[in-house]
Amino acid sequence: PLKNNSRNMMSDDAPPPKPAATILLLRDGKNGLEVFMVVRNHQIDFASGALVFPGGKADEQDFDEALIPFLTGHDANQDMRAAQVSAIREAFEECGILLATDMRTQQMINQERLTELQSCREPLNKGDLTLHEFLESNNLALSCESLTHFAHWITPPMMPKRFDTHFYVARAPEDQLAMHDGYESVDSVWITPKDAIDQEKEGKRTIIFPTLRNIEKLGEAASVSDAIGRSKREEVIPVLPWTEKREDGNYLCIPPEAGYAISEEKMPDRQSK
Repeated sequence: PLKNNSRNMMSDDAPPPKPAATILLLRDGKNGLEVFMVVRNHQIDFASGALVFPGGKADEQDFDEALIPFLTGHDANQDMRAAQVSAIREAFEECGILLATDMRTQQMINQERLTELQSCREPLNKGDLTLHEFLESNNLALSCESLTHFAHWITPPMMPKRFDTHFYVARAPEDQLAMHDGYESVDSVWITPKDAIDQEKEGKRTIIFPTLRNIEKLGEAASVSDAIGRSKREEVIPVLPWTEKREDGNYLCIPPEAGYAISEEKMPDRQSK
């Protein structure tokens, strides 16, 4: 489903894209659908300082078949299963929200249980604790069925760092939300798609091209149920952006059939140093 234009950019020396996953945690707020976003640490060299969805590149452990007994509703395909695991693991490490069930009760973990598990976030993030150890010792199963595939973007070959990223939408568990309610931090925010788009236009927020396109798409939904329903009905078309040189400058393009409101954008002119 990738456009021919994008294939023209392929080069043998392009770094292969690394598997990655991103999660759009959703809730119904006072002013409509809200999504949880984080501000990338300025010490991170990819999208530094930008407003992004939680996520990151997959760990080798996310592909481990030993995790399967600790998953519910997972994809049969190994790569897609690993993407689901990555999305849930990243949401916990980065946001403290855990889409998991207690294997003894078969119920989604509540706020009280989540609070007890918070001390595991840093060891998981640092690699001092494996995901398998974390799940086994706490009788947890990751709820892959709570994820709905939303988008699939691949970084173009001309970029120095490339990712093959699957985006998922998920309803944030209501009794886990207290952790972020009223939590005023420059690091995280619950925001409506419209507010995010407006703030980017006004220069108050930096939002990179793929994130902005996906916020716009999310903004077509009126509620969490609507967003998940739309995602289940729509086919996910892989998006590999490409550039086109035209008389009035360079354009960044994506396949129109991917279903985004904008399929091309003029790139800013590079000032000669």
